[in-house]
Amino acid sequence: MTVPAPRARRRPSTLGRLLPLLLIGALLAPLGLLVTSNWRQVTDDRDLTTRERLGVQYLTALAAVTDALVEAQSNAVNGRPVAREALNGAVEEVAAVDARIGGELLSQERWAGVRAKLEALRGRGATDPEAAFTAYGEASDLLLALHRKVRESSGLVRDPEADSFFLQDSAGQELPEAVVAAGRLADLATLVSRRPAAEQPRGLLELTGLRVSALAPAADLVDNLRSAVDGSESTDLGANVLTPLDTYQRSVEALAAYSVPGKDTGVVNPGQLSAAALNSHRSARQLQPVILTELDALLAERIDRLNRDRWLTAGAGVVAVLLLGWLAALLVAAGRRAQRRAALAATHAESPDTPPHRDPWQPPADEARALQPAGAARDPETAHWGAFDAAR
Repeated sequence: MTVPAPRARRRPSTLGRLLPLLLIGALLAPLGLLVTSNWRQVTDDRDLTTRERLGVQYLTALAAVTDALVEAQSNAVNGRPVAREALNGAVEEVAAVDARIGGELLSQERWAGVRAKLEALRGRGATDPEAAFTAYGEASDLLLALHRKVRESSGLVRDPEADSFFLQDSAGQELPEAVVAAGRLADLATLVSRRPAAEQPRGLLELTGLRVSALAPAADLVDNLRSAVDGSESTDLGANVLTPLDTYQRSVEALAAYSVPGKDTGVVNPGQLSAAALNSHRSARQLQPVILTELDALLAERIDRLNRDRWLTAGAGVVAVLLLGWLAALLVAAGRRAQRRAALAATHAESPDTPPHRDPWQPPADEARALQPAGAARDPETAHWGAFDAAR
């Protein structure tokens, strides 16, 4: 009977041993790309929000200059002495802020032009109200342009969240424009009342244009703030903003009513309009810091959230790498054990002391001989004659 040869165990090839590691490496590549991309995106969002907070600081300083400039213009047009202390203090505050963060916000050149224009107003007397109105108007235009520059360079104008976007638009554009236009409207009414009768119709046309310029941003401001409150998840925003907003809205309604020429006289009462503009200015001065404070609080909360997202991203990446490393270690260990078993089997197959493989159904030679009949072990010829003698 043919005895089958022992089956030799095949050694795993190098490619077979490296294939699991290659698969793990193939998983690590997209995982690393995903984690890196997410980390970079969150970091960019955090840097943008940090830059927006710098813009809020700059706008806060500019608000004081805007208030002081509008008040100084009103005093110059009405022949009152201009209090330079408030304006000079506000200018120095903006200069300090610009020296600290102006380079990052690209506002230094623009601020230098505004400051030069404000410095030129110091030597202007109150002898020519019309010239003072024009000079202060030019300075106000430059100041509003600086507001726009800060919003653009800080990224506030591109804020992705609805509530913070409406807040920055209100504090950085609508409210400064409304305050400046309301002051111009009241001062122009004073100037028109002093002009000759032949120039009154032209003055009324100018007042009509300024009335639109004052009321349009004020109406947009009210809409923006209500949209910010409705779309925000912050519970403090509505409670802090709506009360001063209602006060400001009532003052704007009074300004709109007193800026319309009377039915009987056909002219605007400059005294009533100036009082309404002053009331509107005071309510805006109370509303502006509330808006900027709430905006900064929302941005600070967003930075905290982005910081948590960054660490969660890093933690998820570390955990994934550890799990894949553990799996790779298990595969390497399993491959080494299989290699050792294959080597051990090959060693046993090549050793001369190893007993040959036998068929379990074939008994050994000694055992087969023991099972033969008693006479089977003798010579066949002798056994034949013995059987013949027995027959005889």
